[in-house]
Amino acid sequence: MTEMSKPIITGILSYGMSGRIFHAPFISTNPHFKFRAIVERHEKKANARYPEVISYQAVDDLIADNEIELVIVNTPNNTHFDYTMQALNAGKHVLLEKPAAATVAEVKKIFELARKVNRNVMVYHNRRWDSGFLLMKEVIESGKLGQLIEVSLRFDRYKREIGPKKFKETASTPANGLVYDLGSHLIDNAICLFGKPLSFTKTVGIYRENSEVADYFNFHIKFPNQLNVYLTSSLLTAENLPGFVVHGTNGSFVKDRSDVQEKQLDGGMMPNEPGYGVEPDGSEGKLTIIDQYNHKIIEWLKAPLGNYPGLFEDVYNTIRYAALYPVTEEQITWQLELLEA
Repeated sequence: MTEMSKPIITGILSYGMSGRIFHAPFISTNPHFKFRAIVERHEKKANARYPEVISYQAVDDLIADNEIELVIVNTPNNTHFDYTMQALNAGKHVLLEKPAAATVAEVKKIFELARKVNRNVMVYHNRRWDSGFLLMKEVIESGKLGQLIEVSLRFDRYKREIGPKKFKETASTPANGLVYDLGSHLIDNAICLFGKPLSFTKTVGIYRENSEVADYFNFHIKFPNQLNVYLTSSLLTAENLPGFVVHGTNGSFVKDRSDVQEKQLDGGMMPNEPGYGVEPDGSEGKLTIIDQYNHKIIEWLKAPLGNYPGLFEDVYNTIRYAALYPVTEEQITWQLELLEA
């Protein structure tokens, strides 16, 4: 086995929801990775499922493991900057959960250090690999809608109670609230599709009883060619609206947020099992085109497979073959300018 083709020896800093659902299943089933270690301070839940994996008591112990090449930083938002800097200083590559940091200044320091120590920092924006987003991207890139006028991306939930994760719910903790949580995903989707924003208006609100942090937001972002993009999320939406809406001079595209990957992974399905990432029948996107005779032509489009495994292939190719990771430093900096505003 050549140095280039060796599996990337990987450690994960937490086995909460993120580690259990979004990281461990992929590291353990992809032959390009070797799942070596995880940090579990209390219950050793990962050990029950992955008995061959080392379970460290502390982040420092995992980062000090000389065999580990890649550290997945999936700890609370307010720790992302410190743990990423620590891992880079230890000579590790980093796969960093969103949000990458709390401020533009922190993000710049992260990427500056990565260049200095010749290591990669790759921000984990898995929602680029959601089935609905992939379908919307295909429709936009096909040109069928003509010049785009308006795009609306939504991520709605109904959670009246204050969540147990204090780092998300406490005003004094950096990178808190819905804006940094789901807002980072929606902003990344918009930047992935359309590039650098020309300008934006940001609206936030607090509606849950006893909440300290934003549980509603809307961004109105202007892009070149008069394109208006609206990003909205709320924790008090009882009836979810379509997650993807695009209007152009030739027609419209509408689709619900129907990606099944998180639900499948939470239920124990592994990403190499048959049926992984397949949206159920009835969740197709609706493409409506007005032809030259003013006739309405409707087409129901099946979404491609949800493809979180593709993100990990990109991580492998970035580390082993110096490929450009698709979520770039420039894009993350633009994103943080909107989050921090």
